[in-house]
Amino acid sequence: MQKTALSLIFLSSLPAIIQVDAVLAAGSEKRWYSTHQITQGKRLYTEHCAKCHGENAEATPDWRKSDANGVYPPPPLNGTAHAWHHPLPQLRLTIRHGGARFGGKMPPFDDILSTTEVDSIIAWFQSLWSDETYHRWATGGASQISKPGQLR
Repeated sequence: MQKTALSLIFLSSLPAIIQVDAVLAAGSEKRWYSTHQITQGKRLYTEHCAKCHGENAEATPDWRKSDANGVYPPPPLNGTAHAWHHPLPQLRLTIRHGGARFGGKMPPFDDILSTTEVDSIIAWFQSLWSDETYHRWATGGASQISKPGQLR
């Protein structure tokens, strides 16, 4: 009798459980990178990027203001600055060729990091972005987004 009552309670709540799962799934943005890339990217980011962009990609709070020489400090990459405005090819090019053309001092990493490593670093800092920020990036906040392996 007790098993039957518990079964009925469970079965009657099943539609609500399914509905909650569907809502959670609908709110989760499918992302282009893998868990392996995030893990590798975190290690590479810590080694090559954290000194300027911050341990958690939080960087300089006043990143929009240039110094006396007109040079801008490193922007946050955690989704709170403008990185989400840039399509994947532009993020790659900035890492590979540096930030001087944008008024910054970021050195080029083309001779230091492979294409796969650059993608892993981007994967790591994008993993910090909220689903909302990532969705804006993936659906037009950044025009003409390419998948890894394209438009390098």
